[in-house]
Amino acid sequence: MESPFKADALKGKVALVTGGGSGIGFEISTQFGLHGAAVAIMGRRKHVIDAAVGALQARGIRVVGLEGDVRKREDAGRVVEETIKNFGRLDILVNCAAGNFLASPEDLSPNAFRTVLDIDSVGTYTMSYEALKYLKNGGPGKGPSDGGIILNISATLHYTAAWYQIHVSAAKAAVDATTRGLALEWGSDYNIRVNGIAPGPIADTPGMSKLAPEEMKGEHRDNTPLYRFGEKWDIAMAAVYLASDAGKNVNGTTLVVDGGLWLSHPRYISKEEVKWKSRAVERRSRNNPVGTPSSKL
Repeated sequence: MESPFKADALKGKVALVTGGGSGIGFEISTQFGLHGAAVAIMGRRKHVIDAAVGALQARGIRVVGLEGDVRKREDAGRVVEETIKNFGRLDILVNCAAGNFLASPEDLSPNAFRTVLDIDSVGTYTMSYEALKYLKNGGPGKGPSDGGIILNISATLHYTAAWYQIHVSAAKAAVDATTRGLALEWGSDYNIRVNGIAPGPIADTPGMSKLAPEEMKGEHRDNTPLYRFGEKWDIAMAAVYLASDAGKNVNGTTLVVDGGLWLSHPRYISKEEVKWKSRAVERRSRNNPVGTPSSKL
């Protein structure tokens, strides 16, 4: 699908994308590169990073692949420094690294719970903390009023509650709180815009294969208002918007890109039944004075 943004929307920018070697992170890296940015992608698996770098270079994108674990502060600091060594500046940090799996609480050990929070929540803060000196106004490559951008990939699971996702719900709730807090403080002090993106079910991603096995997919589509899964492209376009001048006055928000799924519930009564029962209720109201008992439908 053709991008609605100009090809130079991110020209001259440098982005660091954690989890940038696969899934949503790779698509964000791709679209950032196609819109003019140089990209550093960070991940734990060298073969995944190497393959992603090759694919991006084949499309003419300036890219470097960096191994590292967002749970380790020393890795976070090293990757940020290596990004600077390669490109001389850092304008955009995308915190996309995440851990997820289905588990009921009684089968979820505290260690497993903590691991997801360490990757999603603590990792988001650690990367942001290590990148601050390069993202803030007046930092290397920045003018006195030129601040950078942080984008945190979140979810909608914690807006209500989600079966078998208590660990991720807790982690993403913390990510959203971090987004708002940093937007307030670092926006005020350092002119850094901090926003989030909350994807719904996205087809053809590692996360989707874990959370919605093949036998569940038809049911998920039935419960989605737009009656389709999202695409990685949808999330990447939201990221380009928030990272470009088009989003220059957006700060402290988490943009939901899920087709309205989090608002919805399974349809428990058909449209035909609604019409029939509504007419029956109207007839009953006309035929029975207020306070007069009537039979059930």
